[in-house]
Amino acid sequence: MTIPSLLHMTAPCREDFDIPFHQIGDPAQGFAVALVAGLHGNELNGVFVLSRLADYLHEVQAGKLPGIRLEKRVLIVPAVNVLGLNTRMRLWPFDKTDINRMFPGYDLGETTQRIASAVLRATLPAPLRIDIHTGNLDFEELPHLRLYEPNAEERERAAWFGFSSVVESRIEKVLTVSMIQAWKVAGGCNFILRGGRAGDVQLHHCERMFQAILDFLHRAEVLAGRDLVEPEEDQHYFGPERTFRVITETAGFFVSKQEVGAWLKAGDLIGYLYDGFTGKVREEVHAPVAGLLLGLRRQPLVFEGDLIARLQRG
Repeated sequence: MTIPSLLHMTAPCREDFDIPFHQIGDPAQGFAVALVAGLHGNELNGVFVLSRLADYLHEVQAGKLPGIRLEKRVLIVPAVNVLGLNTRMRLWPFDKTDINRMFPGYDLGETTQRIASAVLRATLPAPLRIDIHTGNLDFEELPHLRLYEPNAEERERAAWFGFSSVVESRIEKVLTVSMIQAWKVAGGCNFILRGGRAGDVQLHHCERMFQAILDFLHRAEVLAGRDLVEPEEDQHYFGPERTFRVITETAGFFVSKQEVGAWLKAGDLIGYLYDGFTGKVREEVHAPVAGLLLGLRRQPLVFEGDLIARLQRG
């Protein structure tokens, strides 16, 4: 079987390379859903989730999962930044540029501009589009859905994923050249899934995102015959003014026993900052507001002014 490629590229001192993708379903149909991950080469959760999703949908299409049917065509790009993935780098290795700051791209431009253009050209025909990200190497995030300046249809369909947390954000200046903004200009429904942290795979977060995507595909009538599991928690929708960032007031070793997804009361202990030389506690970090612990720093070495937690006020 020939594996389709978004873009074929040559390199000066190594073999050529491609950005492979999956097209699953009836070739006579247009794509109903496009799913993308790996714009950043060290964000492994999304790559793992989409590769497993592709395997699952191929098995459905082949009739290996009795009773489950694939009703509409799906496009899956597990990893856009293929060289970054292979070298465990967030950025494109050759020129250290961020592919997610190159949209809408340019067919005759630099390599990352051509990659962005190819990804956009492939995904725009699908009316439903999903991009998967993680936190960075230092920061773990609870799997959740993020909407950027959503329209009414996106707000309504956000519930299809079954996530307990949906966060609405504004498109800041840095995101005006991102894939999500390029998608939004074209219309349709556009979603970002975020969960875990970069650098390795957190299986429990991957499983939650995998199930959320399957639920979405079922409710979008892309999949049929699969039983839906009712979410264990109510959905909480957080507007753009509900995010509270907890910043360190001193440097040290940050240690926490909290887990992302915990609901904290104002004043609850988040963690301690220890002196790296004496071992004494420099600071106790408490929740300044009540809310959901959506993100937590996992790299213990911090400087004054570093982000150590993100709370969503209920």
